[in-house]
Parts: sequence; C-alpha cells; structure tokens
Amino acid sequence: MLRQRVLTALILAPLVILLILFLPTDFFAVALAAAFLAATWEWSRLSGMKNRVNRGILLGFAAVFFVVLWLLRSSALLWPAVIAAGVAWWLLACVWLRHFAFGAAPTAENRNLKLLAGAFVIFPAWVAGVNIHAGESHGHAWVFLAMLLVWAADTGAYFAGRFFGKRKLAPNISPGKTWAGVYGAFVASALVILVGGWLLGVRDARLIGLVVVAIVTVASSIVGDLVESLMKRHASVKDSGALFPGHGGLLDRLDSVFAALPVFALGKLLLGL
Repeated sequence: MLRQRVLTALILAPLVILLILFLPTDFFAVALAAAFLAATWEWSRLSGMKNRVNRGILLGFAAVFFVVLWLLRSSALLWPAVIAAGVAWWLLACVWLRHFAFGAAPTAENRNLKLLAGAFVIFPAWVAGVNIHAGESHGHAWVFLAMLLVWAADTGAYFAGRFFGKRKLAPNISPGKTWAGVYGAFVASALVILVGGWLLGVRDARLIGLVVVAIVTVASSIVGDLVESLMKRHASVKDSGALFPGHGGLLDRLDSVFAALPVFALGKLLLGL
C-alpha cells in the first residue's frame, strides 16, 4: 500500500505543481472548482445522500454558486467574508470533534447538517485558493507554498508518528494519528515556511509572523483531516472514493487543503503580504 501511495503521489504531484504555477488564474479557478466539485460529490455520499440524481442536482447548484462567487470577485467585502466564514467553521469543527458522536445517526436532519457543513468546507477554500493565486506579488508561488505546507506537514507527521508516536491524538476518530505526528508536522511546516518566505522576499519581522501562520495553518489542516475521518466513521467507509490507488478519493487528498487554504489566506492578509 505504501508503494502504491508513493507511485500515485509521484504522478500527481508534478501535475498539481504545473497547474498551480503555470495556469492563469482564470483557468486555475476552473480547474480548482472542478476538483472541488468532485470532492463535493464524495462529501454528499459521506453525508448520507445516496440518491445519485439528487447528488447530481446538488453538484449543479454548487457549480452555479462557484460561478456566482467568481462574478462577484470584485466585491471588497464578499470574498474576505467567505474566507472568514471558512476559518470560523474550522473553529466550530473542533467542538464537533470533541463531541464526535454528534450527527452519527443516519437521519435526514444529520444529512442536511453535514451537507450545510460541506458548503463551509468547499467554497471558502476555493475563494481562498483563487484569491491567493490572483495576488499581484507572486500569487502562484504563494498557493504552491500553501500546498507545500500541507505536504510537508503530512510527511513530518508520518515519520514523527512512526518513530516516536505513542500518545494517540484522537483514538476514537483516527487511531493512527499521534501527538508526535502533530509536533513533526509543526517542525516540518516551520522549516518550509522559513525557506519559502525568504525566497518570496519576506525578510523582516513578518517572517516570524509567517511561521505562526504556518503552524496555525497546519493545525487547521489536521482538524480538516480529522473531520473527514469522522465523516467516514459515521458513514462506515474506509475511503471517500477510489479515484487514486492507495490514496482513496479526492476528498481523502483534499481534506487538509480545505482547512488550510482559508487560514493561510487570512494569515497572509493580516500580515499584509
């Protein structure tokens, strides 16, 4: 399984990097929306929506909402408000993780709550990603750095957890995650942001601020991973899909990214970068 995961990552990673760095923002927004719509399809299944026609209709509404958000991108208040709503959702999600049995019953009310939560997962992440990408000062590179933070955190968490992991982080939700993995993720992300920030010209006190932003971003990415794990436990499935060999579905690959992008975008905005 590890070999399969590595081979899939070696194929996908260069493609993702090329899309981020070389696509104009207009096309990047479309590509990102397409990926997020596919993840929405998987989220709707985990939420308990089993009828494929209804899921297709939901996907249509989501696509229209992406278009509306794009058309209103010039609004001085809307996009920052959407990003802030995304950050607020991930703070609220921490409460849900603490009370992990909430929403577990397969009722219509719980399904609708999870679908509503999906809106706060998907749309703020898309707005944040596109907003960063459109930035005048190295916007494409900043998106790549945000993704690199998530990838570095995953790698740091894997090796730290494997060699030092004893105390479980959330055994009732994701038994494989440990506190050592969390610390490994923080160290790896701090190193990446120091190098990345320096290369992007941040060489004053804001570089320390970037380290703080990176740590908070990684903390939120861990929450995103745990929320998706919780959704899968409620749905009694191992993976959100089977699109990528050894990796599961798109949602399995994007769960951390959904949480990381709004937090990183807000932190970058607060630092004036």
